[in-house]
Amino acid sequence: MRHDLHFDGPVWRLLPESLSATPMIAAQAPEGRFHHSGQVAAYASLSAEGAFVAMRRYFDDGINRVLIPMWLKSDRVIDQRGNARASVVWQDDRAAGKVSPTWAFSDAARNVKAQAMLYSSRSRPELSHVVIFETECLSYIGPVTTFDPDKEFTAGHKY
Repeated sequence: MRHDLHFDGPVWRLLPESLSATPMIAAQAPEGRFHHSGQVAAYASLSAEGAFVAMRRYFDDGINRVLIPMWLKSDRVIDQRGNARASVVWQDDRAAGKVSPTWAFSDAARNVKAQAMLYSSRSRPELSHVVIFETECLSYIGPVTTFDPDKEFTAGHKY
């Protein structure tokens, strides 16, 4: 596991419209794929399409969302892309009262003071996501765009 990687580039977040004024905000849920026990985690994707893919399981929740281009600048990044174990469905284990197997990866990254961790999309491994442990590494570049989940995202589609 390398933690000396640098990342300096755009990322996309798909957030509830109510959070559009605070795009660097960490996840609001107490647990997620790579956070638990009060840990900070902001989730993003390396493409707008990746953000769509990452969030599509939640689109039937009735929440209006916005797509927000951001910039991530980090000197300490763990790269777990290509590691299928980091991209498993974690919710089933939690529903059964088990510890999420994905937490081992984020806990290990946090233990070496990583600021962020890259990982592959579970359903589309050619797409990449990032979890940011230190949200001050994120900055807003915008613009905020209203997101319509009923539109099928296609590569090259501009929101």
